[in-house]
Amino acid sequence: MRKISYEQAASEALLEEFRRDEKTIHLSTDVPPDLRKEFGEARIRQTPISESSFVGAAIGLAGSGFRPVVNIRMATFGFVAMDQFVNQAAKITYMFGGQARFPIVYRMTVGASKSFAAQHSISPYSMYMNVPGLKIILPATPYDIKGLMKTAIRDNNPVICFEHMALEAMEGEVPEDEYTIPFGQAVIRREGTDVTVVALAKMVHEALAIAEEMKLEGISLEVIDPCTLIPLDRETIKASVAKTGRLVVVDEACITCGAAAEFTALVVEEEQIFRRLKSSPKRVCGLDIPIPYSPPMEQYALPSREKIKAAVREAMT
Repeated sequence: MRKISYEQAASEALLEEFRRDEKTIHLSTDVPPDLRKEFGEARIRQTPISESSFVGAAIGLAGSGFRPVVNIRMATFGFVAMDQFVNQAAKITYMFGGQARFPIVYRMTVGASKSFAAQHSISPYSMYMNVPGLKIILPATPYDIKGLMKTAIRDNNPVICFEHMALEAMEGEVPEDEYTIPFGQAVIRREGTDVTVVALAKMVHEALAIAEEMKLEGISLEVIDPCTLIPLDRETIKASVAKTGRLVVVDEACITCGAAAEFTALVVEEEQIFRRLKSSPKRVCGLDIPIPYSPPMEQYALPSREKIKAAVREAMT
């Protein structure tokens, strides 16, 4: 099977869906040249640098029968439009009593590791998880971003697609045939018997590398990629923890009130799973600080392989 990059897979998804449905429209401060060349200015709109305006405009477009895809670029830019996300896009179907649908895809890059400093490095998906009415996807592979993006564009609800900036050039197998990926289905990236590791975005690949290394220590890791955060595949995670009796959650986002806490709650709140635990769940997350510009300090603020290994070994004791 051919291999293409994460970024190429996302672009393919857009091209295929824009060819499939003439009601799709693209809004961004940057104009994707391949889309503009094929579909013209009417459908590929360059916006002013005013996130609140075009995040809001997408809501009106969706309510008028279009399917807008909005590339906000860095997630920090999205904070300018929080009212449009939280009070408008997330709630408008409910406020209309379900009489209208608002199919919108909002794309945002997340993560650190490129020394983009505090105002350009963040993973804020847990903030949006706390807002009923939004669906949230977090693709970790080229295959997933294409399949999930196509599903998102066809969905009749607002969907936020968070894309880790460090994955853009990563290559993986992506079929040329048509496919989509359903929301709410986690993927077991590696089967194991000793410790369940739930990892998000770039951390999926770190966890897989660590699993290979820890095999030499006689420790078998089961690595789970949730793929979507809303809806969340709770059953796959719970079944894995019931099997291994141990849980380590790895997330680049800050530890306080993060997605990692939600995964931990899944296994400690259900008595049948809780009774099977052989050790307390562990979280390996980013520090509760703005991401530093300095490369060594930036790395210190993020989960490292050594931190993850230490958590696994602690879970095994």
